[in-house]
Amino acid sequence: MESVARVIVPAGEGRAVRVEAGQRVRVVDVEGAQVGDVFAFAAGDVTEHLSASHTRAWTSRLFPAVGEHFVTDRRRPILTLVSDTSPGGHDMLIAACDPQRYTTLGVEGFHRSCADNLRGSLDELGLAVPVTPQPVNVFMRIPVAGDGRLSWLSAASRPGDAITFEAAMDCVFVVSACPQDVVGISGDGPTPLAIEVLSALDDRE
Repeated sequence: MESVARVIVPAGEGRAVRVEAGQRVRVVDVEGAQVGDVFAFAAGDVTEHLSASHTRAWTSRLFPAVGEHFVTDRRRPILTLVSDTSPGGHDMLIAACDPQRYTTLGVEGFHRSCADNLRGSLDELGLAVPVTPQPVNVFMRIPVAGDGRLSWLSAASRPGDAITFEAAMDCVFVVSACPQDVVGISGDGPTPLAIEVLSALDDRE
């Protein structure tokens, strides 16, 4: 079935779309090895947002399995993980990059960030949030060793790999094609992602 809408998220930038309950939304890695920061907000009140920490408590996992929910900071399901054609490396531990992150990495002057991309994307819809929530970092590989140390590995996703969610409530769905080019999480550097919003009957398995 054809998607209702396909939005390209240019390398290093962000985009926001509105998704109705029951619709499915897919994040596609267009060229491969690109990390995407995913945020979701309740359409009726954007102060309620997808919460990584509440989701970990809900699922007792570092990342939900297919069929499990992502929940908000009010412990309500907002997205369900429907399918994942990537090798499966995703993260819910690392904060969105922001201007301060790049300063600490030695970058001088302006550098795009996922925090700025979130604010800019919401502004396009006439929305604003007071803080940057912990994102769902799709295609991002941050394995946890037995001693608790984290490794920052390049994304293993291939061109066309995708992760699909179903909205459990009307929501605003935001994706940032992470501009991080100092730490090598996105291969040789940022590339585009795509957001595909499907009808309630599309993409049924």
